[in-house]
Amino acid sequence: MTSPLSPPGPADRRRRHTIYHGHRRASPYRHTVHGGLITHLRATSPGPRSSPSPWPAATTAPFHLPDWDPSSPSHSPRSSPTPSHSTSASSRRLSPLARFLLDALRRHRRWGPPVVADLSKLRRVPPTLVVEVLSAHPPPPPPFALPFFHWAGRQKGFRHCFPAFHALASLLSAAGLPAAADQLPDLIRSHGKPVSHPQLTLLVRLHTAARRPLRALYTLRRFRHEFSVQPQVHVCNRVLGALTAAGHVEDALKLFDEMAESGIRPMPVTFAIIVHALGQEGMAERILEMIGRMRDEVCRPDVFVYTALVKTMVRRGHMEGCIRVWEEMGRDGVEPDTVAYATMVEGLCNAGIVEKAAKLFEGMRKKGLLVDRIVYASLVHAYVAAGRVGDGCRILKEMVDAGYRADLKTYNILIAGLCGIGREDKAHNMFQIVLQEELMPSSETVSQLLVCYADKGEMVNFFGLVDKLVELSLPAVEFLGHFLRLFACKDGRELKTLELFKTLRQKGYFSVNIYNILIENLLKIKERKKALLLFEEMKASDDCEPESCTYSLMIPCFVDEGNIEEACSCYNSMMKAEWIPSLSAYRSLVKGLCKIGEINAAVSLVSDCLGNVENGPMEFKYTLTVIEACRSKDPEKVMKVVVEMIELGYLIDELIFSAVIYGFCKYATSTGAREVFSVMRDRDIISEANFIVYEDMLNEHLKKVTADLVISGLKFFNLESKLKWRSRID
Repeated sequence: MTSPLSPPGPADRRRRHTIYHGHRRASPYRHTVHGGLITHLRATSPGPRSSPSPWPAATTAPFHLPDWDPSSPSHSPRSSPTPSHSTSASSRRLSPLARFLLDALRRHRRWGPPVVADLSKLRRVPPTLVVEVLSAHPPPPPPFALPFFHWAGRQKGFRHCFPAFHALASLLSAAGLPAAADQLPDLIRSHGKPVSHPQLTLLVRLHTAARRPLRALYTLRRFRHEFSVQPQVHVCNRVLGALTAAGHVEDALKLFDEMAESGIRPMPVTFAIIVHALGQEGMAERILEMIGRMRDEVCRPDVFVYTALVKTMVRRGHMEGCIRVWEEMGRDGVEPDTVAYATMVEGLCNAGIVEKAAKLFEGMRKKGLLVDRIVYASLVHAYVAAGRVGDGCRILKEMVDAGYRADLKTYNILIAGLCGIGREDKAHNMFQIVLQEELMPSSETVSQLLVCYADKGEMVNFFGLVDKLVELSLPAVEFLGHFLRLFACKDGRELKTLELFKTLRQKGYFSVNIYNILIENLLKIKERKKALLLFEEMKASDDCEPESCTYSLMIPCFVDEGNIEEACSCYNSMMKAEWIPSLSAYRSLVKGLCKIGEINAAVSLVSDCLGNVENGPMEFKYTLTVIEACRSKDPEKVMKVVVEMIELGYLIDELIFSAVIYGFCKYATSTGAREVFSVMRDRDIISEANFIVYEDMLNEHLKKVTADLVISGLKFFNLESKLKWRSRID
């Protein structure tokens, strides 16, 4: 380090004072600038910035160009713990003037005279500098970029270049302003420049990259009709690909027809995109027609085009059209590869066309193509699904002989198939193979075996298998729950399932899930008494207390038994535990409350359901709509809601009538409710008998409302002690 009084070194003497090498001498027209070509441009404030954002929210002190020194020690990166974007690698590649302009923009909150004053300190801004500023990373935001672009254009003798227009459009598109970016051709025309194909290519590339295919299509058509710019085929291909990927197949086909009308000759890629789009929709006739056009106009489709088409159609499930495409591929002389064969075999197996899949499988083996494990597994699943379990076992043996190892799903399919034909001995042997292969059995592996043993009463084998699960440290109780659900789903096994459960409970195999499965199946066959006994048993148990699912099952049971009070008790227990009942429980309890005339409680329950459930029942939503219509005190508005429900196929039940009663008694008078009931009777929506029933319900509700008002008044004036109750119900 040299002292201030020491003579300058050789390097200092050789230093030239230019803009590229450091300090430049001042002149009447140029201010003094310190810095070099690769100098870091930093903030002018002496202290660290409070915010790392490149666009601060508050303005700073006025900037003086003569005092600007990007290499000043006060602007060292060490002064700020968080580096700003202006010190990034992309910013270091900018020229000093571009960094000066960006800093001048970043120092202000919005565009205004202070920004213009800072920018005007430069004698002239060339077009290349405008391009450099708009292309910076991060770029200036649109509220600064657009005024800066127009300010630069107002310089004397200045004309924007095409890269500046393109940079502005890219900036607007990246900022999420596609409509503003689409004004690029209008902006170019307003500056007296011609609109050409590069602008179309740029906008299409921006829109497709941002997944805006419809806007890209609009831009393409606008350039062709409004600006007479004929799009090239590669631009059309990009739009076609974006439309196809987004699922706009009809728009892609229309664009392809427009290409033919405009005289744009398609490429092989164009036909491949259209064929792929047609494959998504399963249009076999159009696909064959397009393949013929591709063969006549461009070239013969290769194996990659056919394979991609087969994959698309198999994925969409259009197997009939896929078979026709496969046959067309053979007529075209294209030899399918391994991927095409594997895709076709898998699709045929999933569609249940086993014979054709087996023929293709044999064709693969004769041609010496590689048959992977997926092909073998697909054939095994297809054979078992068709009831040909023996052929499935044969394919499994061939798979093992070929050096592949079957997965657990394949073994589960075979075990289920063997159990389905009554060969549980073979299924047990397959289970032993699963253990030998060191595969961890799942509930699907053992459930079918347990069902066979339980059906035939072979309880020794049954519990032997259960003990084996315990020995393997598997969740035996969880597996037994899956077994009981599978066993009880067949007709006539519900009571047998209950007897089997008693045996399992004696051995200690029970859980809340198993209780819920039994209760659910007993309620399906209307065995409510047995379900109630299980529920009481759960309540008395310390290990299997009722949970949310249990209460949701028992609420409809109590309502059907006419015990609304107990159903409400279950609901209150769920609310205390912060559980949400099921929709069936909500519907059943609301219906039960309406039948006994508890309209206020029913409406409150409807609101609670819609507040807790993501997608509540439509009848509940219409209930609140009816109540809201009652606010108008106009029966015709209520009838409009009722007619709408009838047109949409919804049932007009007790809940809607209760809503009419509740709404008019709360917001109007009971006369409005009677008018609605009369109109419904005249239109044959309700019968005369139901009209009388609902009118009595209205009268009872009025009595309850009146009684509640009287009691509230007595409590307010402390006269409750003088009230003589006729019953013990408070």
